[in-house]
Amino acid sequence: MSAPDPLLLAIARIGTFDGKRALTGASGFFFRRDARLYLVTSRHVFIDEEADHHPDRVELELHADADNLTDAIVLSVLLYRDGRANWRQGRDDAGGIDVAVLEIDAAALPETVQLTAFTLESLPGADDDVPLGQPILITGFPLGFHDDLHHLPVVRQGAIASPYGWRFQGQGWFLTDARTHRGISGAPVVMRAPGRKPLPWLLVGIHSTRFDIGNRDLEADESLGLNAAWYPDILATLTEPSPRREPPSKPEPAAKASP
Repeated sequence: MSAPDPLLLAIARIGTFDGKRALTGASGFFFRRDARLYLVTSRHVFIDEEADHHPDRVELELHADADNLTDAIVLSVLLYRDGRANWRQGRDDAGGIDVAVLEIDAAALPETVQLTAFTLESLPGADDDVPLGQPILITGFPLGFHDDLHHLPVVRQGAIASPYGWRFQGQGWFLTDARTHRGISGAPVVMRAPGRKPLPWLLVGIHSTRFDIGNRDLEADESLGLNAAWYPDILATLTEPSPRREPPSKPEPAAKASP
């Protein structure tokens, strides 16, 4: 049996929890900068005020043995410490960016753990061409679906659907044309880049959500089938030793009225 594409070992299945109570499932990926290891996902996986989603920890499924992908461990990581968020979130001149990073204590991982990670070298540079219609892959866990024997994600195919490098509608995202579902938020959007290191993939974006229009007739009109993907250069900022912006404090529980 041949080894899986290293892209698959850079993806993490995320479960969010409030204490012992399971909340949601999502996708993420690993990003390494110098000696530091980060989990990258959508900001709304860690906190979503509109949906009243306030997890206090996440669980990650990791491969425990390079020679046996059926062997997996679950790593629990706290989202808050002393009332302050352990994660960093993105922001630019147009407002919030639906991207967040959570540092993983690499020393807490078993020596046999098998994972790969994107780096700054995985980000597009001035010489990288990402043309309109470029085939891309979005790798994650749609509706939580995956190879639960080998603990591997699945891949959806798509294409670049808006001019790459342009801020669609003035926001820090571009559009992809791909079939996506809940649970794939935070997945990497990649294009093949043979010979590139450490992974033979160019990280062109971070999948956020399906993109739709508010006046669509839900009975007469099908969904657009388009998605918003954030530009990945925000990772260079979020993984700097000194973050430029602090993430929010843990929200206080709502007061309950006396009977």
